[in-house]
Amino acid sequence: MAPGKIFSLAGIVRYKRDVKRALAQQGLIIFGALVTALGYSLFQVPFDITAGGLSGLAIIVNHYTGWWEGAIFFLLNIPLLVLGFYQLGRWRLIASAGLSLVVFSMATDFFTFHLPDILENYPITDNILMAALYAGVTFGLGNGLIFRAGGSFPGTTILGRIIQRRTGIPLSQTFLYTDSLIVISAGFVFGWELALLALISLFFSGLAADFMLEGTSQVRTAMIVTNHPGELQGALMQGLHRGVSQWEIQEGSTGAQRTMLYCTIYRSQVQELKHIISSADPEAFTVIGVAQQAFGGTRFSSPNR
Repeated sequence: MAPGKIFSLAGIVRYKRDVKRALAQQGLIIFGALVTALGYSLFQVPFDITAGGLSGLAIIVNHYTGWWEGAIFFLLNIPLLVLGFYQLGRWRLIASAGLSLVVFSMATDFFTFHLPDILENYPITDNILMAALYAGVTFGLGNGLIFRAGGSFPGTTILGRIIQRRTGIPLSQTFLYTDSLIVISAGFVFGWELALLALISLFFSGLAADFMLEGTSQVRTAMIVTNHPGELQGALMQGLHRGVSQWEIQEGSTGAQRTMLYCTIYRSQVQELKHIISSADPEAFTVIGVAQQAFGGTRFSSPNR
């Protein structure tokens, strides 16, 4: 077969793979936006829980105008998208945030309008604290799905990135300022009890987004300083079936040469690790840390393999 045909076939395979990956990402963004809109319509809108961002501002504007929250959210984002187009990523930003904006806005108004007719009980809970908790969880899970797909949720995220680029202020601080301003505004409009509940939603939204992005950490890392590296390394590899790396170190206080061992294990293997270390070298100094993910290097027996 001619080299040109080989390269063209390889290019076709790569193209198909890229198309499938792009479609999967767009599908995940749509699903994440739907989850976010459902939680927003079920738990935030009925109770006026304005958990920061333009979605919270949309609830405040709805209170005075009666306009639908999804339409308000869409209109509020248009100037930010235009500003972000020139200040950030141009069409890349539009492609990243535009899809989630359209889906969230349309789905929010659809759910808000039709859920009272579809569900026998709407809202599904009368407990406002529970509504605040689930508002944060569902909103965060939906956002996490969008971020995991490489997209971004529109709103104050765009404004925060622009402020960061212009001033150097960290994103976490810009989000704190913008979200706090909206929550305080909601306190004057709806009362301070709802504002406090909105802060709870914000907190759990961040936790849920992080969980969706990184999952629960099942991986632990261990750094062991020992004078018996050969014996301890062998015991760890045999007892835990994990690869163990080592390098020579120098103590800062005495200048003595010692050996540091490093290995990655499951969370469930921590107690076994301690037992092996105490048996092989009771005087070894050990630090056990948390790692979010471990992948690659199958010959080293990665726990996430």
